[in-house]
This record gives sequence, C-alpha cells and structure tokens, in this order.
Amino acid sequence: MNRIQIFAIIGSLGFLAYVMWQIKKGKLREEYAFIWILSTFVLIVLSVWRNALEILAHALGVFAPPNLLFAGALFAVLIYLLHLSLTVSKLQAQNKTLAQELALLKQKIDRNNKA
Repeated sequence: MNRIQIFAIIGSLGFLAYVMWQIKKGKLREEYAFIWILSTFVLIVLSVWRNALEILAHALGVFAPPNLLFAGALFAVLIYLLHLSLTVSKLQAQNKTLAQELALLKQKIDRNNKA
C-alpha cells in the first residue's frame, strides 16, 4: 500500500466516524445518514482495492476510470438532490397546512373569548 491509499482509507474512516458521531448526537437522522455511510464504504473499497475502478470502467466501456468516478458521483449527487427537493416540498406543504389549521384554531379561540 502506498501513502495515498493509507491517507484515503484513514480519511474515509474518519469521515465515517464523524457521520456516526453526528447520528449519536441526534444532529443527523439515520435516513439521511444512509447515503453518507454508503458513499464512505464505496470510498473505502476503492481505496483498498485500487483496480476496482479500472475493472468497472472497462466493464462499462468507459475510456478513463476517473471519468466513471466523476460520472457516478454526479449521478449520486443528482439523485440525492432530488430526494432532498421532494422532502422540502413535502415539508412546505405540511407547514402550510399547519399554519392554516393554527389560524382556524386561533380564530375559534378568539370567538369563544368574545362570547
């Protein structure tokens, strides 16, 4: 193993430990941590098994292995952004409904206090 492999493995394990620590502290929910944990395991595998990226690139017909890595990362980011957009849209609709229900309840309370 050369230095860059060791550095990549240590960095990936450190990031994995950080993600787990954030889950333990309650700052990161498990459903959102899944993608970070999965990404970290992929990085660890690619760090340990150096030829994995070349084998995958050759099998998929990609000319340069780093291009496969960047394309895969871009695809993963786009999928994750779509997931986050759907989550934000859902939360926005829920907030709107809650605000409307709160306004109705406040109106009922005001009517009861006047009567």
